[in-house]
Order: sequence, then structure tokens, then C-alpha cells
Amino acid sequence: MPAATTLRADATPSAPALLLRPWRPADVPALVDAFRDPVLRRWAGPPLDGRADAEQWVRDREAGWEAGSRFGFAVLEERADVPQGELAGQLIFKKDVGFTSRSAQVGYWTAAHARGRGVAPRALEAVTDWAFATWGPDVLERLELLHQVDNPASCRVAEKSRYVFDRVLPPAPPTFPREGHLHIRARPA
Repeated sequence: MPAATTLRADATPSAPALLLRPWRPADVPALVDAFRDPVLRRWAGPPLDGRADAEQWVRDREAGWEAGSRFGFAVLEERADVPQGELAGQLIFKKDVGFTSRSAQVGYWTAAHARGRGVAPRALEAVTDWAFATWGPDVLERLELLHQVDNPASCRVAEKSRYVFDRVLPPAPPTFPREGHLHIRARPA
């Protein structure tokens, strides 16, 4: 099980560098603010309705790191005027405890103010590289990315990040009430 990890994604000509780190209780106010966005609430699973929900959500992410099964990264844009960084999204890497299969799942969301600046693809690339470097081929052969078919923005992120479309999956309510696209990224040769 990896220790808490901090990752970086370089700046682009139009967007600042990204810092990816485990969630902290200090992130709660920014998390509550991010979940005021109706688009995020639609795609990011159960909505967070205030501070208590956000505090529990962060505790759940901390517990995932401790259990070695769910590694949630707060994605922060590095800004000179915000020393701790500005919350831009989340990336999560999910692996069953015990590593019974050689695949894992990744997921992400982007805060409204950060959309359209390449945050999700850059953060996804950083976590993908980290995952394959952290777990060898005997433990991790591929990463899976699932999104609902009516979420074209997630499809574009998958494609930009070299996650190849595999197939359409049937609905799986309540988490995925509609059909989903499964994208796969195999371990590099």
C-alpha cells in the first residue's frame, strides 16, 4: 500500500501547474463551494449538501488511503495568489483490497471554474503514471474508466488521456442510471 502521495502536472501555455494530493479537512469549504454547481452534482455521484456531508466525504477519502483501496486526490491549480492552491477537481484511483484482479478504476470531476483548461486530462495522466509506477504488472495490467453515455466531456477526457473505448455497459442504478462507456488504458509495454 502506497503512502500518501503528492503528484504534479506541469503548466501549459494557458493553464497553471496542478498539484494532486490526498484530501484534507481544510478542503471542506472549497469542496462545498464546488458542489454548488448543478453540472458537477449531476455527474459526480451523490451530492454533497453542506459542510457535514463534505466533512464525511473527506473522512471517507482519508479512510480509503488508510485501507489501500481508494486513493482520492484533490486536484489544485497552483496560483501565486492562493498559496495552498485553488481546488480544481478530484481524481480517484480505486483498487479492490487484496488485488484479486489486475485492473483498477479511475474517475474524476472538475470544478466549474476549471473546466475547459485541460485539468482533467493532465490530472488523469499524472494518476495513471503513478498507478503503473506504484504497482507492477503482476498486480496492475490495466486501468478502467467508466462514464455515462450522455457525458461527452468525460468521453473527451478519456480519449485525450489515451483511454481506448472498449464497449457500452448496461445501466447499473443507482450509481450509473444510464448506459455507460468503458474506456481502458493498458500498461505500457
